[in-house]
Amino acid sequence: MLAAISRALEERDQTQGHGARVAALAEPIVHRLGWRAERIAELRFGALHHDIGKVAVRRDLLRKSGPLTLEELAEIRTHPSKGAELVRPLRAARHALPYVLFHHERWDGDGYPLRIRGDAIPLEGRLLAVADAFDAMISPRPYRPPLTHERALLELCSCAGTQFDPALAELFLEVWSEPADLWPVPAAAIAS
Repeated sequence: MLAAISRALEERDQTQGHGARVAALAEPIVHRLGWRAERIAELRFGALHHDIGKVAVRRDLLRKSGPLTLEELAEIRTHPSKGAELVRPLRAARHALPYVLFHHERWDGDGYPLRIRGDAIPLEGRLLAVADAFDAMISPRPYRPPLTHERALLELCSCAGTQFDPALAELFLEVWSEPADLWPVPAAAIAS
C-alpha cells in the first residue's frame, strides 16, 4: 500500500524516481558507516517512502512555479508529521519513521517539524537530509531548473554544520569524488 501511495505521489508532484534516487545516494554512505544488510534494506524502504506525507499537501502547491507564501510553506512543512502519522500504525513499516519524520530537521536546529538539532536528530534523518537535498538540487523543479552536480556539491559543502551534519556531508562529498565503479550501487541510478 505504501509503495503504491509513494509512486502515485511522485507522479502527482512530478518527482518520479526521487525516492529511489535518494536511496541510491545514501547507500554508499551507509556502506562506509558499516551498516549491515538489514539496516540497508530499512534505509531503502525509508528513502522510498520519506515524502509519503505529501499526500496531505494540495497538488497545486506541490507544483507551484513561484515563491510560496508563509501559509503555503507551513502546509508543505506538515508533510513529515503527516507521513509519520501514516507510517506509525503499520508495524511492518515503523522502521521508516526516522526517515519520514526527521529528513527536514537541520543540524543547527532550524529545521522542521520538531526543530531539534545536532545528534538529537536520529542518524537516519541526518543521512537522508543530505541525500534528499542533493537529489532535489540536481532535479528540475517547477520553480527552478536543476543545478549541476558541481554546484549542488558546493551547496552541500557550504551548508555542512548548519543545515547538514558536517561529518555526513563530508562523507557524502568523499564518496561522490570517488570513481563510480567503486560505488556499491550503480552510478546510473543517480545520474541526472
